[in-house]
Amino acid sequence: MSIISRLNEVGLIAQLSATDELEEHLDTGIRTVYCGFDPTADSLHIGNLVPLLALRRFQMAGHRPLLLVGGATGMIGDPGGRDSERELQSLETVERQLERIREQAKQFLDFDCGEASAVVVNNMDWTRNLTVIDYLRDIGKHFSVNAMIQKESVRRRIEDDSQGISYTEFSYMILQSYDYAILNRDYGCTIQMGGSDQWGNITAGIDLIRRMGGGQSYAITYPLITKSDGTKFGKSSGGAIWLDPQMTSPFSFYQFWRNTADADVMNYLRIFTFLSDERLTELEVSNQQDPGKREAQIALAQEVTRLVHDEEGLEAAERITAALFSNKLTELSSEDLGQLALDGMEVTNVSSGAQITDILVESGLAVTPRGEVTIGQARKLIQGNGVSVNGEKAVDTEMILEKANALHGKYFIIQKGKKNHHLVVMGE
Repeated sequence: MSIISRLNEVGLIAQLSATDELEEHLDTGIRTVYCGFDPTADSLHIGNLVPLLALRRFQMAGHRPLLLVGGATGMIGDPGGRDSERELQSLETVERQLERIREQAKQFLDFDCGEASAVVVNNMDWTRNLTVIDYLRDIGKHFSVNAMIQKESVRRRIEDDSQGISYTEFSYMILQSYDYAILNRDYGCTIQMGGSDQWGNITAGIDLIRRMGGGQSYAITYPLITKSDGTKFGKSSGGAIWLDPQMTSPFSFYQFWRNTADADVMNYLRIFTFLSDERLTELEVSNQQDPGKREAQIALAQEVTRLVHDEEGLEAAERITAALFSNKLTELSSEDLGQLALDGMEVTNVSSGAQITDILVESGLAVTPRGEVTIGQARKLIQGNGVSVNGEKAVDTEMILEKANALHGKYFIIQKGKKNHHLVVMGE
């Protein structure tokens, strides 16, 4: 199966330029394909896994992936997919974020496998010394403003009188096109891949390559991933799901995938894992016949967590999950509880000597059927055997939480019913 057919099969093709020529181009040699990542945070997030894993598929097919980090374009901001101007970042901030992207990319691509070895480049390298005159004479002259304002991302902003678009963001298309031209010239890059909202920018780059005397180049876009209910993919109640374990713990990362809706799980399995067709078929049958078993969701969570956080991260995530489900909280390590403190649970920070009823009120667990949070409801929960502390039923409404009884001298997990957990962290 060709790489294009495979990408199409797993749902990673939205648009192609010169389809037949592109397939022949890929079948007749090692090609360089690039995707750009602008540094907008100190970590990539799970939405970035789509292009990263697509580049990995190209490398598995024998082609060379080129990952462009936007040291220059990251300081401008892509207007695509936005209704308002981005906040401009400082050079120091962008450079810090660049280094994080470089390191994270190494988890997914092979940088030492011969001709197909991955390459990371920074577009600041060829824009830093670009003068305004050079920019206007050598690059800008190839762009028609009439054509640029017809691009969907630009037109939408121009038609919005309340926002509009600055020349800064309007020029983003030119800079991205120039990136493609430079990579075509210096690295023999002939394919650019991006989200479907990047189609206009990518095809503008193809035109610039041709106008500057380069050869044939191609565009591939993948669909923007959404949930079946129409909401944005990659967000949880706590915000974005990051690849950095210090920003989203392996446990929370694992839980995000495990909580995937039945209607989405097979699509995500095809896009975000490298399971065989036979295994995917087995999981699809299981999902249809016994969705309560959640075998597909568990496989998805295991595969993606292992890919991003290695086997150790997966083992910790599954250990924490099992301990919470079976109420064997004393089996959790200090590192496991640290993950829960990071983003796995709601947290209350207290000093030693806190009273259980006060914790139930402060945490919001002591809520009445009328929606009020009261000490009386806290006492009622304890008297009704509805509260556990570190896996043991709380029987004393005057119970005091002290470091001497805390897990690893620091943590208490308060549980109301079967599913409501709250973490108490003891300070000095």
